[in-house]
Amino acid sequence: MEAARQYNVHEAKTHLSRILEQVATGEEVVISKAGEPASEVVPLHARVKRTGRGSLKGQIHIREDFDDLPDDLADAFGMR
Repeated sequence: MEAARQYNVHEAKTHLSRILEQVATGEEVVISKAGEPASEVVPLHARVKRTGRGSLKGQIHIREDFDDLPDDLADAFGMR
């Protein structure tokens, strides 16, 4: 894996647009202050876009016994 590109605070302020373009392509950028890494700029993961009700239909499966208590818990609560 390639080392992250590093900028000092002044360079980061001056070249913020360029840094954001690099990050958008998947690069990670380190911002340093007084020569020490202070923060890391990383790409955000794309958020899932829902199209409305039913957009997950067929993707979620609930087992028939999803609400069955294990035997030991059923015994503890006198539910058998």
